[in-house]
Amino acid sequence: MSRQQDSSILENRWDDQTAADMNEAELLLYRSNLLGADLRITNFGGGNTSAKVQENDPLTGKATQVLWVKGSGGDLGSMKMDGLSSLYMDKLTDLKTLYRGLDHEDEMVGYLPHCTFNLNARAASIDTPLHAYVPHKHIDHMHPDGVIAIACAKDSKALTEQIFEGQLGWLPWQRPGFDLGLKLGEMATQNPALNGVMMQGHGLFTWADTSKNCYLKTLEIIQCAADWLAEKDAGRAFGSISTQTSFTPEQRHEIAAHLSPVLRGKISKTEPKIGHFNDSDEVLEFVNSARLNELAELGTSCPDHFLRTKRKPLVLNIDPDAGTIDQIVASISDPLDQQLQSYRNDYAAYYEQCARDNSPPIRDSNAVVYLIPALGMFTFAKDKATARIAGEFYVNAINVMKGAENAGGYVGLPDQEAFDIEYWLLEEAKLQRMPSPKSLAGKTALVTGGAGGIGAATARHLLRDGACVMLADIDQTANNNMASRLAGEFSSDVVSSVECDVTNEASVRAAFEQACVTFGGVDILVSNAGIASSAPFDQTSLELWNKNISVLTTGYFLVTREAFKILKSQGIGGSIVFVASKNALVASANAAAYCTAKGAELQLARAVAVEGAPLGIRCNVVNPDAVLQGSKIWSGDWKKERADAYDISEDGLQEHYRNRSLLKRDVLPEDIAEAIVFLASEKAAKSTGNVLNVDAGHAPSFTR
Repeated sequence: MSRQQDSSILENRWDDQTAADMNEAELLLYRSNLLGADLRITNFGGGNTSAKVQENDPLTGKATQVLWVKGSGGDLGSMKMDGLSSLYMDKLTDLKTLYRGLDHEDEMVGYLPHCTFNLNARAASIDTPLHAYVPHKHIDHMHPDGVIAIACAKDSKALTEQIFEGQLGWLPWQRPGFDLGLKLGEMATQNPALNGVMMQGHGLFTWADTSKNCYLKTLEIIQCAADWLAEKDAGRAFGSISTQTSFTPEQRHEIAAHLSPVLRGKISKTEPKIGHFNDSDEVLEFVNSARLNELAELGTSCPDHFLRTKRKPLVLNIDPDAGTIDQIVASISDPLDQQLQSYRNDYAAYYEQCARDNSPPIRDSNAVVYLIPALGMFTFAKDKATARIAGEFYVNAINVMKGAENAGGYVGLPDQEAFDIEYWLLEEAKLQRMPSPKSLAGKTALVTGGAGGIGAATARHLLRDGACVMLADIDQTANNNMASRLAGEFSSDVVSSVECDVTNEASVRAAFEQACVTFGGVDILVSNAGIASSAPFDQTSLELWNKNISVLTTGYFLVTREAFKILKSQGIGGSIVFVASKNALVASANAAAYCTAKGAELQLARAVAVEGAPLGIRCNVVNPDAVLQGSKIWSGDWKKERADAYDISEDGLQEHYRNRSLLKRDVLPEDIAEAIVFLASEKAAKSTGNVLNVDAGHAPSFTR
């Protein structure tokens, strides 16, 4: 089911035939997936749903009412049955007798596991009381932009009554928890004609007697809000468009490619970050508006937004008339340190002003969202998915500000209220429970020859260790297919592909630009693209000689030079790994061009290691030998040519290489990948200019 986000009318996607044989819990999941699949209804990971269902107690066999509700974490659009918590309603009701007031809110969360029905392992969320005490069977809690715009407007209460004609109640802002659940339940009980409640600064609750009717009521209310706001939109919510006009899409891409590594490097000194760039129409309308600074300073309001975007973005200055792309980037980069430090200082002051005696320590004080007039928006986070989702949430925040301004004026959340959500002890506990990051988390890699055996195996190992990977290959069909396979294994967020001819300077530059726009920069280069050829020396044509030098020497130079520029601009070090050959160390008959080019690779790596060391840029070499399985270089004439050189059949070549080795073992692409990832990782942090042979033991190739 695809995720939608556009301005068209909400479609009723409920299928009676699909739902016919589902029980109540399954209908809840079906409803949840339908709602979560449309980003106009709720954000990724946001919102929750519930159903009160009669179940048989597994101990007594007697009927009992059970609350099925979206559990802690997860995403409505993609969750399965194990994403739902189940709790005894009678035990949840008994919790009211244990409640000691607002100062003891958090302790109520500790009681929720004692209410678990049927040993359900899914932890209940903080929003469980908001569903438990409403006397209706089916409940949805959503965060649609239009509804939140009304919830965040200056006259939210009056607007709610006017727009929804008494269908919705209204509750003032309050942090989610037990007390808010009691108030919501009380309002619903005392006003049985209500179809839901608007929660100031937060979102929408709707309810009904059946799962289908609840779904339809949620759509109806959201559409009503969207239609009303559309009538009020005269195109003046953000003021006039400033004198700055956006760069062309091509210019925005090029500027983003040059700027993102600089920005990423400056905010990744203590914690690596992955970037995401967004220059959608919604973003450009906001960043080009006269009220950009004013509205951005008000901060986001909905907790679901600012928990991912931070309270406020950082607006960066730019001179779009500076001249060349480099000069435009420099117009941002020159004052960048000052702007970044000013944001950090403001964030530290916000923390000091709002922190309580038991607040967790201050977290990373860098911004998550960076807004740049005429260009667009960068978001940076610990991983690609989080960075992308932060950007999506800030687009939601833009839509909310626009709608609220059209409705009479946007109101941000007070700093103390925002802080109490951001540094909530329960949120901190959730963060502490997250698994430790993988060894290459926050790192990005570009792998040339990515569609081949060694390239693909290396990409898979990098992804397993938490890196993001850009596959670069001249065969874009094979490259795209490989990227799709890896995306299926690891997610489309962390792997992408780009066509790259390593012998073409413009193609190489474009590949790295794409990597920087996609992931924010590059930390690891695996230079692996290659060819192989064989001919007696006196029959080696100039064309064959030049082809080997072009791909295996000049190609490695062009790729490495471009990577070096980016690593230098980031200023946080990096790792370059050349995939050479045992022929870099020992010559073979009938392969003069290949051996010479591979020897040049080795010397180039040493030169790069010398120049890169003061910058923290390491360069090492892996020398494979006889990697037949999965390697594209053996699919042409090379296999026959090497077999002829040894006067054996092609079928016997694998055995020949195995028996030639000291260890009598085959060398596989995965073996080379292990060595590459080791040299690229912090495990080899003190290694540069080194050569690692992976050849099952080839004595003439011993480096010492």
